Amino acid sequence: MKKLYVKDVLALEEGKEVVLKGWIHKIYDLGHVNFIKLRDKTGIIQLVASKEQLEGLRNEMSIEAKGTISKNEKAPEGIEVQLKEIKVVGKAYYDKLPFDINGRKTNAALETQLDHRNISLRAPKVLAVFKIQEEIGECFRAYLRANNFTEVHTPKILASGTEGGSELFTVNYFDHRAFLAQSPQFYKQMMVGVGFERVFEVGHAYRAELHNTYRHLNEYVSLDAEMGFIEDETEIMDLEEGFLDYLFKHLKANCKRELEMYGIELPDKVEIPRIPLSEAQEIVFERYGKRSPKGDLNAEGERLFSEFVKEKYGSDFVFLTKYPISKRPMYTMPDSDIEGATKSFDLIYKGLEITTGGQRINDYDMLIENIKKFGFKPEEYEFYTDNFKYGMPPHGGFAIGLERLTMQILGLENIREASLLPRDMKRITP
Repeated sequence: MKKLYVKDVLALEEGKEVVLKGWIHKIYDLGHVNFIKLRDKTGIIQLVASKEQLEGLRNEMSIEAKGTISKNEKAPEGIEVQLKEIKVVGKAYYDKLPFDINGRKTNAALETQLDHRNISLRAPKVLAVFKIQEEIGECFRAYLRANNFTEVHTPKILASGTEGGSELFTVNYFDHRAFLAQSPQFYKQMMVGVGFERVFEVGHAYRAELHNTYRHLNEYVSLDAEMGFIEDETEIMDLEEGFLDYLFKHLKANCKRELEMYGIELPDKVEIPRIPLSEAQEIVFERYGKRSPKGDLNAEGERLFSEFVKEKYGSDFVFLTKYPISKRPMYTMPDSDIEGATKSFDLIYKGLEITTGGQRINDYDMLIENIKKFGFKPEEYEFYTDNFKYGMPPHGGFAIGLERLTMQILGLENIREASLLPRDMKRITP
């Protein structure tokens, strides 16, 4: 008989004979009646077993179970399986599990869970994080493809840094110094110019930031998009707002179980206010008495301003716009109406920045001058600037941190919870 997933069994009629394969989540030896909770990637189902069938079984063994569906109002989902045959297909050799994963909450500290990721990922609530994350990636692809974007895959070993600065991991590349990509920025722009017009990528990015906080990773997944022939940066914000609205509708329809595990109720519609950074700084100071760093909001400022936006606009999101030139990369388009400002934005979600984006400089001469103003040597960026000699259209884009978006959707306390195998200042294994 063909193996069925738990979610499929729950939809079948009573008396149907089924085969299930999964892990032993928990064993209940009650003497007069015995249960095995079988777990697979779609859920948990109760197997009714005899005393003899429990012999030699341990939690986390992988098993194959054959039985008949019966209804029981006291069983989870009102369904259980009367066990006929059980076979161990993956033995367990441990002395003691490092922590319990079959309760409602794992009591082990996060660092302990990450040290034993092969165990912590088995917990249904932990696994649910990555179901949500999978759907985010799929929605990103689906939404952008529906809007005439092409998926690309760009190099992660580069000859020069994308953003400049010191946050670069160096690589010994055949006796030459190379760098791990901070972002696919240069290549996204190149692909717009060569004729793809609209491109996106889901890929890893690397930042050698000396931060060890709840919101920083040194390797993360970036959802990048770049589009040509735009009028200004508002089209980029429109695109991201449309994606998030599409994503939330999809999650509400297809991830009810996972959202319920975390007590999350997503809004029916995503509408995002757009507020200049300077105005946000004034509000944070006047309303909360907190001064902001020059040309930016700090972590506390983002959190406080998000409280204001939620109260006034009823939105968990806010676009902060018109960042100063000094706080944006060398390729960012200056704002023609506001001296010293750029056509750029950050997206703040529940008090945390999840996106940076904006319009890029598309004129060759302007770009060369800007590179010089930032203290870089244009000849070191010829592979990039050469693209702008051949009719580069007005363009712009954004990048979303996948782990940050996941963390904020589910209300997680630490970004490492939203990373399958996190890499930070102190962790490079498992």
